[in-house]
Parts: sequence; structure tokens; C-alpha cells
Amino acid sequence: MPYESIEHVGSTSVAGLAAKPVLDIDIIVHPDHMSVALRALEQAGYIHRGDLGVPGREAFDAPDDSPRRHVYLGSPDNPHIKNHLAVRDILRTRPDLRDEYAAVKLALAADHGMDMDTYVAGKSEIIQKILAESTLSMADRDAVLRLNDPKRG
Repeated sequence: MPYESIEHVGSTSVAGLAAKPVLDIDIIVHPDHMSVALRALEQAGYIHRGDLGVPGREAFDAPDDSPRRHVYLGSPDNPHIKNHLAVRDILRTRPDLRDEYAAVKLALAADHGMDMDTYVAGKSEIIQKILAESTLSMADRDAVLRLNDPKRG
């Protein structure tokens, strides 16, 4: 499969960060190779779930649970792929932001009535604070905010 990189992202990719026992994996491919990569993943048993409302990023269910994982396919210029990488890289080098992010996640998760959209929106402020430390453009940061918290974006 013509890929640029396969990246472990999400909370499990940051040592010391509270996380569910589920890996998040981004497979990054050149835009011209998206359809080839999509077919290769399907042939390997991954179930294509569409973009799940994230333009330019395709989601897949894994064919097994060893380990449990979410797999995403996207191009290196996609703001949501860049977001995953930037948040991971900053949290790996900034324990203060890692701990602040963990506190927000844990507080949100403690609300047993919490739905996923509210949980994601509740993390928007800290995500924007983290991304302010990155090299992401304002346009990319705005795209992330619009997706994560449509009322604020």
C-alpha cells in the first residue's frame, strides 16, 4: 500500500495520559493514493465506515480486537490528520498541557450522562490551547474547532 506513514495517535500514544484501552491509528497517504489505500484496507478485512462527518478522513473498524483500535485514513494536508499529530507531539513534550488535558478528559468522563458530541465539544478549549503551541495554521485550527464544537466554530 502506498503510504507516507502509519502513526499511533490519540491518548494511548502519550505516556502518562489517561486513556481508554483503544489505539488510534492514522494511515497517512498522498491524496492520489487514497482509493488504493482504501481498497487495500478493505481487502485486509477492515470495514469502511465513511468519513463519519470528518471531511477527507476515512474511518475503519478493525477486523479483530487484538488490540482494540480505531483506524483512520487521510492525507498529510488534512487539518484533522495534522491535528492528531500536533496534539500528540505537543503532549509528549509538555507535561503541563498533558496533565491539564487529562484533567479535562477525566472531569468530562465522570459525567455518566455524557454523550460523545458533548464530550468532544467539552475538550475544544484545551485542544485549542494545545494547538496554539503548534505550527498549525489558524485555518487548520479553525477547521478543528468547527468539527469538534460546531456551536463555537
